Amino acid sequence: MWVFRVLTQGPSCVDVTQRERRSPSRDGRSMPPTRSSKCLVRLGAGQTVLSWLPARFNAVERRTPTETAGTRQACLKINCISTSDKPSQLGLTRARAKCEAEDSGSLTRTFAVPPKRHDTSRECAYALDAPRPGRRGEEMAASAKTLTELFRPLSPSTKIPIPKSSFSARTPEQKKTTETNKALARSNRDTRICTDRIEKSRAEGMEHAKLEELLVEETWSEALAGELQKPYAKNLCRFVEREMRGSVPIYPPPHLIFDALHRTPFHQVKAVIIGQDPYHGPGQAMGLAFSVPEGIKVPSSLVNILKELRQDVGCSLPSHGNLERWAVQGVLLLNAVLTVRRHQANSHAKKGWELFTDAIIQTISQKKTGVVFLLWGNSAQAKSRLIDESKHHILRAAHPSGLSANRGFFGCRHFSQTNQILEKLNLSPIDWQL
Repeated sequence: MWVFRVLTQGPSCVDVTQRERRSPSRDGRSMPPTRSSKCLVRLGAGQTVLSWLPARFNAVERRTPTETAGTRQACLKINCISTSDKPSQLGLTRARAKCEAEDSGSLTRTFAVPPKRHDTSRECAYALDAPRPGRRGEEMAASAKTLTELFRPLSPSTKIPIPKSSFSARTPEQKKTTETNKALARSNRDTRICTDRIEKSRAEGMEHAKLEELLVEETWSEALAGELQKPYAKNLCRFVEREMRGSVPIYPPPHLIFDALHRTPFHQVKAVIIGQDPYHGPGQAMGLAFSVPEGIKVPSSLVNILKELRQDVGCSLPSHGNLERWAVQGVLLLNAVLTVRRHQANSHAKKGWELFTDAIIQTISQKKTGVVFLLWGNSAQAKSRLIDESKHHILRAAHPSGLSANRGFFGCRHFSQTNQILEKLNLSPIDWQL
């Protein structure tokens, strides 16, 4: 057992005496202590108390403050269960703990001790800088502090601010990674909203949710306001909803139909890669043109895209074909048709999807400037009629499929050209590495 006695002779000084007691012997006599040490911990006004605890321990502390004439005292007893029988391996570490005051006036804390150790064979003192409580520029008298207030968590106005230097010291690559992770989290939230709406519809006795309810990204909903209410779009919605009820599965799953728009909000679009229709094999389609989930075999067209990427900008070949990281950086991976039947390529062509995706391209062309369009193959290049080339940049090449990649796709260097254009526009380039 480790016993701590804390004597506070003022609001900013804590004198800690540590003593290790052995368990009583079989005849009932108490064994003499084997180790004893003292340390002095100095606290700034408003600072929570730092306690010294044996390493590798979890301890529960109970403290009952008592008031005496002119001196505030508190006795602190901690029962610890050791994971080692060797006292020489025991060290002390400093742990900051949050306290919660109970109505009875007692305080309870649970410590999670970090692995760092300190030498306990000598006295030590620590000066802690902390903001003064109260209004700015005003100091609270030390004599006004009570022991209970010392252990009380800091209010929001007195919390120590994180220095800005810790953020400014981050490298551009670290900042880029942080932004990408935030964008992934945001897009995952939109996907969860779609899933929740589908489950709610099923709970209400409906086999599926309405298609227009699955477009939840706010910036695209505003940019395409009224598009899904047009006659062609209503016919398209009815067709897709019938297909959802059919015996043949459709891809991608309903909550991923609009995932290209969820991953790349309208205001973040920097580049557009146009595909044809989703992959029609089980587990392949994920709502992003050319992309497949991790763990799924990479299709030949995407293999050729990654080969050109390595040749162009030096990216290493990834072990997967998930292009989400491109999408959240501003690359809209848009198929001309957003759904397909299993094992039936182009089965949902000419049902209205082409008009809807054309409206997306036209909206980008009209409401944005400086977007780079990567048009691979004849079908994608036919969309150039929807793009104002005086405001945007178009890069043309052959389709990356195995049949045509050697006839103009390999060597097109579209990835490096895209970044060069973005940098000239003072926009952050795309990190193409997956």
